Amino acid sequence: MSRIAGKSHTVAKSQARRIWLKAQRLDVSAPFGDGPDATCRATEHLGYVQIDTINVIERCHHHILYTRIPAYRRADLRQAQSTDKTVFEYWTHALSYLPVRDIRFFVGAMRRYRKDPSRWFSSVNKQDLRRVLTLIKNGGPLTIRDIDDDVLVEKTHPWASRKPSKRALQLAFYTGAVTISARAGMLKTYELMDRHFGWNERPKDRQKPASERQILDYLLDRALRAQGLVSLDSACHLDAPRKPAMRRLIEARVRRKELVPVALEGAGKVEHWVEPETLDMVDGRTDEIVHILSPFDPLIIQRKRLALFFDYEHRFEAYLPKEKRVFGYFALPVLVGDAIVAAIDLKTDREKRKLEVKKWTWVGDGSPQLHKRRIEVELDRFERFQLA
Repeated sequence: MSRIAGKSHTVAKSQARRIWLKAQRLDVSAPFGDGPDATCRATEHLGYVQIDTINVIERCHHHILYTRIPAYRRADLRQAQSTDKTVFEYWTHALSYLPVRDIRFFVGAMRRYRKDPSRWFSSVNKQDLRRVLTLIKNGGPLTIRDIDDDVLVEKTHPWASRKPSKRALQLAFYTGAVTISARAGMLKTYELMDRHFGWNERPKDRQKPASERQILDYLLDRALRAQGLVSLDSACHLDAPRKPAMRRLIEARVRRKELVPVALEGAGKVEHWVEPETLDMVDGRTDEIVHILSPFDPLIIQRKRLALFFDYEHRFEAYLPKEKRVFGYFALPVLVGDAIVAAIDLKTDREKRKLEVKKWTWVGDGSPQLHKRRIEVELDRFERFQLA
């Protein structure tokens, strides 16, 4: 229970699932419409769309958007990022697409990076940084491939580059000196941030950093919007230092009756909160929509929360030896209605133009008799997206 006095509502797991699915917009088809504007709307609603390098199937940022935008095209994200400039890339709990309307909540992190870069960038000196910024300033946007005069060095990490300029570009990105103006696969085009957003012409548009209190409000509002029912862990995912202040903010909202404490079935002493109107919005009906989800989907990425709400423990096994895998190298959870019923390990064979099912594991109440045909129909649609 919350330490703040007030009525606590008991919520069954079935209701909690429906609240979360509704908040994630996975309970209806095409909740954001289509086209580049839908990409912006989806990103604004979810708060972030995670980026990842693995491309056994389509990369996760495209997959997450496709799940909520059935008519999604990869060109829609390119237009939102490079032409409309309604989304940008930066670090949340991972590298993600974020709505430009929220950029001020990340300006403070950029400035902190300027003052105190992480040890990852200890090899980058001011001269290195000045060199890449001058190249972009004088020659326009560039990729790491456009820099061909680096003296190559040995890699210090599997994800590192032999080109010193790459780490200098990354540091410039984290400090906000440059932004990623375009992306082709994992090849990033860097541009001066002010020039990309037109802040040189309109200095008054340059974003001022949000205060820490404003950032806390933003994080809590984002969690309530995209999760419906929140805990301290879910509102501060991989951001433990903010938990004490977040708890104080939540308790203040409970006192103002903007939030109510919730006793969630099976959660034990883990506290949850919800906006009062949210409890009234969710009925007992669930459309049996089928979604093949990315392991980096916002519904899946918080593993403990997923297990609590859905009684399903997802395993990301890409980095495990083959003999230790249960679901497979890149298993995708399958959501039918409000239940996760299967985990399917898929691989897109782009040469043979087909989607391969490497392993199919039924979980929970999933069974061939109940679900197999409907999942196969969705797999056909998913294959068309993969090969488009």
